[in-house]
Amino acid sequence: MPRDTLSHMPHRPRRPCAVAGEFTLARGRVHEFCGAARRTLALAVAGQLSGPVLWITPGWQASALCGEGVSRWIDPGRLLVVRAGRAMEELWCMEEALRAGAVPLVVAELEASPGMVPVRRLHLAAGAPEGPPPLGLILTPGTGGAPGIESRWQAEPDHGAGVTRWQLRRLRARMAPPASWHLTQSAPRTDLALAPLPQPETTP
Repeated sequence: MPRDTLSHMPHRPRRPCAVAGEFTLARGRVHEFCGAARRTLALAVAGQLSGPVLWITPGWQASALCGEGVSRWIDPGRLLVVRAGRAMEELWCMEEALRAGAVPLVVAELEASPGMVPVRRLHLAAGAPEGPPPLGLILTPGTGGAPGIESRWQAEPDHGAGVTRWQLRRLRARMAPPASWHLTQSAPRTDLALAPLPQPETTP
């Protein structure tokens, strides 16, 4: 039987998490979200899944998720928030949660992109459960940069009068090229729409 050279586990059918159009994420893998709207993007993913969401945050930071903002996407009661005491504990907690497979989505807010070895350990953990493979998201500042990640997405607010919208960029993916879109939502907890960003006009 063919085996995945990364996880050493037999290949299993994995239905991707389809958020909107080409914004899809492979399950059983770990993806990176960056940019000012990275938390919003993670909540949008949570809105496409059912069940609890484990959200790991730096316990030494005063900032926290806003209940009103969370409720635009999901019932806040679905959130299980873990406040880690140290940066290394965030990755350990995420790894153990992915390996357990008890929740469909594990999110970790990190102050910096992890290295290749921690990312590989997270991939191995996400592919370990016997049941439906969980989805892992790491949220990093700036433009991200974690090596070995399955995909990297950047989201920035781009709202207008009466328009709730973000600029979404696929910076890296194993099976798809970089691309950019407008991501819009007409009302809370409604489906997202994806449209290509208009290309700048070129002068002759």
